[in-house]
Amino acid sequence: MSAVISTIIVNYNAGALLRNCVESLLQCPLAIEIIVVDNASKDNSLAPLHNLPGIQIIKNNTNVGFATACNTGARQASAPVLLFLNPDCSFKPGALVELLSVMSVDATVGMVGGLLANIDGTEQAGGRRAVPTPWRSFVRAFGLARFSERWPRLFFDFNLHKQPLPDQPIEVEAISGACMMVKREAMQDVGDWDEGYFLHCEDLDWCMRFRQKNWKILFVPSVYITHALGVCSSGRPIFVEWHKHKGMIRFYHKFFRNQYPGVLMGLVALAVWLRFGFMAAYFTVQRMSRACG
Repeated sequence: MSAVISTIIVNYNAGALLRNCVESLLQCPLAIEIIVVDNASKDNSLAPLHNLPGIQIIKNNTNVGFATACNTGARQASAPVLLFLNPDCSFKPGALVELLSVMSVDATVGMVGGLLANIDGTEQAGGRRAVPTPWRSFVRAFGLARFSERWPRLFFDFNLHKQPLPDQPIEVEAISGACMMVKREAMQDVGDWDEGYFLHCEDLDWCMRFRQKNWKILFVPSVYITHALGVCSSGRPIFVEWHKHKGMIRFYHKFFRNQYPGVLMGLVALAVWLRFGFMAAYFTVQRMSRACG
C-alpha cells in the first residue's frame, strides 16, 4: 500500500521520547511512511526502533542541524503529504486524519498544524503565532506588549496562544516546526528548508516563504499534539541559545532589511544579542550553582 503521509523525524538524543513518538504514528489508521534522520545522537535512542516495522533510519555522521536533516528526509519521502515532526511529540490516533482532512478542503492550503500542548494539557506558544517582525520583536524585547490592551494594533504580541482558542481551523501567519503537515506540491513550489539556519527560526522562514507564494497556513485547534518542549536540547542550553539568536538575526536580515529603518533594525539586533548575553549568563550561573551544590 502506498503511503499517504511521509513523516520525517529529526532526532538528536531524544531518548525514550523518540520511540513514544514513533509508536503514536504506528497507531494512526492511515498508511504512513516513517523516516528518522538522526543527527549523530550519542544516546541509545535509535536502538528501540530496530524492533518496530517499516522504519527508515538515516544516520548522519555529524549534527548537520534541523533544516538540513529535514531536507535529507524529504528527499527520501514518497508520499504526497509530508509531516515534519519533532521526536518529543506524540498524539492520539485520529490526529493526523483530522489534519489531513482540513488540508484537503482547500487546494490553496499548503501547511497545517495543531495545538501544541504541554504534558499537563495547557497550550504552548508556537503552535499558532504571528510573524515576529522587527517591530513586534522590539515591542516584546522592551516590555511594550503591556500596552497592548490599550493600543492592540501598535503593541501586538506575536504569540497567539494567550488569545481565546478558536472553535474551528483558522488561517495564521506561522505555526511551529515541531509539527508541520505540508503538501509536497507546495514544498516543490516554495523550495526546501533554508539550510543557513542550524536550529530555530527555520520554521518561521518557511512560513514566510509559503505565504509569499500564496499558500495558506492553517491552525487546527481540535488537534492536540503533546510536546515535551526542550527535552532534546536541555543538555546544551547555551549552544541552543546561540543558534536561536543567530537564527533570529538571519531571519530579520533576510526578510525585513529593506522594509524597516536601519536604526530600528540596529536596535532589534542589539536587543537580540543582549538577550543572548543574559541567557548565556543565566545558564552559566545555573551550571556553577549545581557544581557547587
